Amino acid sequence: MSNFVPGIELSRAFYGEVVAPLVPQVAHSAALIGPGSEVLEFDTERSADHDWGPRVLLFVAAEAVAEVEAKVAAGLPERFRGLPTVFGYHGEVRPGVTVTELGTWLSGQLGFDPRAGVSLLDWLSVPWQRLAEVTRGEVFHDGLGVDGLEAARAALRWYPQDVWRYVLACQWRRIAQEEPFPGRCGEVGDELGSAVVGARLAREVMRLALLLRRRYPPYAKWLGSALARLPGSTELGECLGAALAARSWQERQGRLAAAYGRVAALQNRMALAERLDEGVRAFHDRPFQVIGGDRFAWALMASVSDPVIRGLPVVGCVDQLSDSTDLLTDAGRARAVTAAALGLGA
Repeated sequence: MSNFVPGIELSRAFYGEVVAPLVPQVAHSAALIGPGSEVLEFDTERSADHDWGPRVLLFVAAEAVAEVEAKVAAGLPERFRGLPTVFGYHGEVRPGVTVTELGTWLSGQLGFDPRAGVSLLDWLSVPWQRLAEVTRGEVFHDGLGVDGLEAARAALRWYPQDVWRYVLACQWRRIAQEEPFPGRCGEVGDELGSAVVGARLAREVMRLALLLRRRYPPYAKWLGSALARLPGSTELGECLGAALAARSWQERQGRLAAAYGRVAALQNRMALAERLDEGVRAFHDRPFQVIGGDRFAWALMASVSDPVIRGLPVVGCVDQLSDSTDLLTDAGRARAVTAAALGLGA
């Protein structure tokens, strides 16, 4: 592990020492963004066993793509810092430098070009992972002018206020829909079912905490890592870890209740909606402790000023509608499903 160089650091050097000298007179932007654990800085030595190496996305004018691609391919050394510059990436062997036009690449990743504006459907149909991949990573050079790569990233940095409130409300709804179930499963002797629902709720709380702190939640493999890097998340992580390790539904319920209280307190501090009691309470007249997630959802919706957003069904963005990888990695399908679920024109 001591010899491992994070992918962003490796690619930054690759651009500066190898790629930039190949295109000195070409207007371009260069970055490490898009798919790849190194973009979100979650890569480790293990990541280097596939789809990993010195990589740069090189954005140029559409009419220059073929010429620049040929120039780069002809000038690349076989290796950079001991690593091959042509390697397997997402199932195909290709150079570590991808030459493309910015609008084409953005439309392929997102389903639209954010430099032309971001509609409500745009915001809600792009998976969190994709939004993170475009807004994180690093831009090594942005030579395409004021309407270049950084302009596209800035447009997607975070949700507009009312869209943010809506997504948070939908996240609270996901908690509200299942929060009494760990207790109900346990009461009938189904500790396995209680544990499964408890784990589902833990995931929703983790995503909620990240959203409250203006972080796009990454996909499942990196969700816990993202939470651990969130400032002030240690106690929340401990509560959720204890809930997952609990051997009885009563202990599980108590640990989840403590986690709910922490995210409720965070929402109150963010002042996004009416301040609400952060304590748990009985679920109607049953002996199950809940936070009452719907209270927070409706408070958020009441604070939305945009009548279109206020009129949406409280079901959420594409990540809240489905966790199918085949759906979330296809921009067209994700857009169509979101438009149909929310009644928005595609």
